Amino acid sequence: MAAKPIGIIVVSGTRERLQMAAMTAAVGAVSGSAVTVFLSMNSLGYFRRGNSDEAPPEGPFGELLSRKKAPGFRALFEQAVELGGARIHPCSMAMDVLGLERDALEPYLGEPLGLTRFLDDTGDAQVWTF
Repeated sequence: MAAKPIGIIVVSGTRERLQMAAMTAAVGAVSGSAVTVFLSMNSLGYFRRGNSDEAPPEGPFGELLSRKKAPGFRALFEQAVELGGARIHPCSMAMDVLGLERDALEPYLGEPLGLTRFLDDTGDAQVWTF
């Protein structure tokens, strides 16, 4: 049976949600699912080229992620692309609002998309929001 495509919408800027979105993308991609990630709103700033800011934790588990040296969400997203062929796209509207150009973002991100295009591209996928 073919793996069902996965669409992931990431709007949160908190450590736990970014981490779960990245883990879902990485595991799905290396397991053979077509994975498309849409980064928007509070999440997008963490993907500026060279940004190493830590995302604030929502609660104790987010604090434990840092203390236990769990692989960070950025590394997991990049692995999803490199090892599993995931596609990660910045939201074009969020880029406009934040005043970001494409070259200001991490190179492993794909071309900017609008929400309409993302939803059209993931019409047959299971879609999760973080």
